[in-house]
Amino acid sequence: MTPRTLRRLTVFTVIWTLVLIMLGAYVRLEDAGLGCPDWPGCYGRLTAPTHDHEVAHAELHYGGEVDPAKGWKEMIHRYVAGGLGLILLWQAWALWRSRRETGVPAALVIAPLAVVLFQALLGMWTVTLKLMPVVVTAHLLGGMTMLALVTAQAARARPGRLVLPAGLRRFAWFALAVVVLQIALGGWVSTNYAALACDGFPACRGGYQLPDDWAVGFHPLRELGLTTTGGPLDIDHLAAIHWIHRLWALAVTVAVALLGVLLLRRGLRAGGWLLAALVLQLGLGIANVLMHLPLALAVAHNGGAALLLALLTILVARSSSEELSHAQNAYRYAPAR
Repeated sequence: MTPRTLRRLTVFTVIWTLVLIMLGAYVRLEDAGLGCPDWPGCYGRLTAPTHDHEVAHAELHYGGEVDPAKGWKEMIHRYVAGGLGLILLWQAWALWRSRRETGVPAALVIAPLAVVLFQALLGMWTVTLKLMPVVVTAHLLGGMTMLALVTAQAARARPGRLVLPAGLRRFAWFALAVVVLQIALGGWVSTNYAALACDGFPACRGGYQLPDDWAVGFHPLRELGLTTTGGPLDIDHLAAIHWIHRLWALAVTVAVALLGVLLLRRGLRAGGWLLAALVLQLGLGIANVLMHLPLALAVAHNGGAALLLALLTILVARSSSEELSHAQNAYRYAPAR
């Protein structure tokens, strides 16, 4: 495989992964995560039941009402996920053969394969554990991890590196960590169906205070909609989940905006892309609250988070510190003894 073809393959994989993430968000927001009560098939089939006799058979053997539309949404998501697994195998083979030329570390070549296997397990547990929030959130984070890994592969497969001061490179890693935590908090909001728990902006339910028992909603080992004691989560618990996601958005804004400005001051267009993605994501978040979570905006908000993650991943994957670059050049051009 030529270097140009390999670079195109890595970009294609990034796009496929991004589409899969947004498709997963769509399935979750359409409440179709349990459209198929079994895994990996759907009511014991490789396709969702469509015809009347198929629906009747599914209801007889699995119980409950069968919704073919939700079943197909879930199965299409699974088909796309399976396609990604095949693409990752092909890409891993190509990157392994050319790792000396591209400089992609062996661990980075193999890591997406391990993640996709774990994602398959999380997909199964999502169904068998009835949308348990910690499992669904882990599934979302697994998808974002996959996006970061394949984006890093694509960035490292390109020739050339971006030379940054060591301090600025460390700050880029810090901004990436801040965004990852915000994605986790956003996933927790979504999987607990707390996106509409705060009915105003900037205040939440007319105030700015967290309830005394705000931590109840963040306990990982509980079922959907319930506390650890089996009681129902009330609106205050859900509002606390949403409110903490909003508060951490302030940290994201400061970190990413500062990084973007510092990059622009060095004449790097990456800073402008980061600032644009930040403004877009903040706007989508606010619009979702004010417009009561329309489906298109909610899916776009997931995509905006993925875009911000990808841009930061490209930055840290393609960058090297000035000190390291000087040391490499000194070694490269040192006279032979």
